[in-house]
Amino acid sequence: MQTKPFRIGTRGSPLALAQAHEARDRLIAAHGVPEEMFEIVVLTTRGDRITDRALAEIGGKGLFTEELEAKLLSGDLDFAVHSAKDMPTSLPEGLHLSAYLPREDIRDAFIGRTARKLVELPYGTTVGSSSLRRQALIRRLRPDISVVTFRGQVDTRLRKLQEGQVDATLLALAGLKRLGEVGVMTELLEPEDFPPAPAQGAICFESRIGDARVDELLGAVNDPVTFDTVSCERAFLAALDGSCRTPIAGYTVCEGDRIRFSGLIVTPDGSREHAVTIEGNRRDATALGHLAGTDVREQAGSGFFEDWG
Repeated sequence: MQTKPFRIGTRGSPLALAQAHEARDRLIAAHGVPEEMFEIVVLTTRGDRITDRALAEIGGKGLFTEELEAKLLSGDLDFAVHSAKDMPTSLPEGLHLSAYLPREDIRDAFIGRTARKLVELPYGTTVGSSSLRRQALIRRLRPDISVVTFRGQVDTRLRKLQEGQVDATLLALAGLKRLGEVGVMTELLEPEDFPPAPAQGAICFESRIGDARVDELLGAVNDPVTFDTVSCERAFLAALDGSCRTPIAGYTVCEGDRIRFSGLIVTPDGSREHAVTIEGNRRDATALGHLAGTDVREQAGSGFFEDWG
């Protein structure tokens, strides 16, 4: 029997801590053990330290995971808790995404200071976002709008918005829910019109491959539907070599044993796009995502990526 606490690695942002505490509380409930059996270990990542530049300029998604993964591989952590959409599709050798909590809402929230809806923003106003996907989708809908890079934790972005640095911003509804900040939202964007990032709204666990003790622990809180739908979306990303340099959207709908995946790639200026939809059995989730990625890459041709990648 485990006698010392399991060490849970996390970033130190309010949202990351909320996710780590949710994961810990679900594990406590599932196993009927005291809170003392889990120790939350906070690490600062390079992505947290560098906030004045776009992620694509400084290395992409791995900037939020490198320090945590080093501690996992050294044995200083038992597992780490992440926002699944922040995870690179290629993980360090010896690590895997071993479980997912039940997924939150996948949609994006629009937060307007000068208008309540994206389509109602006055001509030439400024929207801030750190996501190339959101930037491209905004330009796709409103090419007249100025879109600027807008990084920082949720509270920092909301403060910058209120200070008038931009007229509006967009954030994941899931994050606003976990922080108790849903009230700031002025419009909810539906995925058919404004598709989310692959894996948006999902919390994942990263752990060492072959650690049976941790696999058993996390297996009790794993949500199979989330595991399959996110696996499909991450396979789509992987087939496209998706990173923070690539405006890619995609989401999966599950109905019983069937899933339907919808994916989209867009040029950064929002002027050109290619979409794909695929359906199949949940047990083939990863293969379906890969097939969708291969299909949309063939549709687009190499020139589509070379023009802006």
